Amino acid sequence: MLIQRLAIIGVGLIGGSLARALKRANAVGEVIGCGRNINNLQQAVELGVIDRYDTNPAQAVTEADMIVVAVPLGTIASVFAAIRDNLSAQAIITDVGSAKATVVADARQHLGNYLPRFVPGHPIAGTEKSGVAASFAELFEQHRVILTPLQETDPQAVATVSTMWTQTGAEVIEMSVTHHDEVLAATSHLPHILAYSLVDTLAKMAERTEIFRFAAGGFRDFTRIASSDPQMWHDICLANQQAILQILDSFKTDLTQLITAIQQNDSQYIATVFSRAKSARDKFCG
Repeated sequence: MLIQRLAIIGVGLIGGSLARALKRANAVGEVIGCGRNINNLQQAVELGVIDRYDTNPAQAVTEADMIVVAVPLGTIASVFAAIRDNLSAQAIITDVGSAKATVVADARQHLGNYLPRFVPGHPIAGTEKSGVAASFAELFEQHRVILTPLQETDPQAVATVSTMWTQTGAEVIEMSVTHHDEVLAATSHLPHILAYSLVDTLAKMAERTEIFRFAAGGFRDFTRIASSDPQMWHDICLANQQAILQILDSFKTDLTQLITAIQQNDSQYIATVFSRAKSARDKFCG
């Protein structure tokens, strides 16, 4: 069996779905969950997602050969500090954070001699829902998981984490920490920021009740991700600040040009932007 004892710290959508997928693939023995919300952990046991739980991270990782940290970015450092002295010699640690530079910095500061056994990771999958009740085994199928191993990372640890994700139906790729954070700032973090900002702008308008009542499918599609966990995305904005600000600045420049085109009745510019965007979107979806 690939994993004898799996400890998941943060049994929500991602952590819960990973446990479900590995159980479905018969790739894991015992699954221990850890978190601060006892009701969520008890529900995870009732749903068969985990076998037992412990609210103490240090106790949860006892004799675990795989530890997956699936908590908001702002709390990862405290988790690393809490588990370091209770890790077994064979333990492999990985995470699912959406920004890698801060996670790596936290690992360097708190994992000490276990740093070579740490494999930074990020599954590019999810929904706007959260909590273990939203988890499902098929979440990672035909999705990518990015690993960003460090120079010090044990190749065997990377191989084991890669195999773990492959067992869920995901495609595993590797890239540098910096490149990951730049790519995700553009493809994931920016869209979430825009969705949150748009909904907040409309919600502050005096006619907000009527606006939302007449919102059509396009509005719902575009703003769906604004129902995601606010704390998680708050942490991402601060963790990947530099890359996010760079892509926001680029977007602001393009938006300003479009505003000017509308003001000046520049039909050609507007048509060019919309046509180019449609072509890129159709190609991406295809």
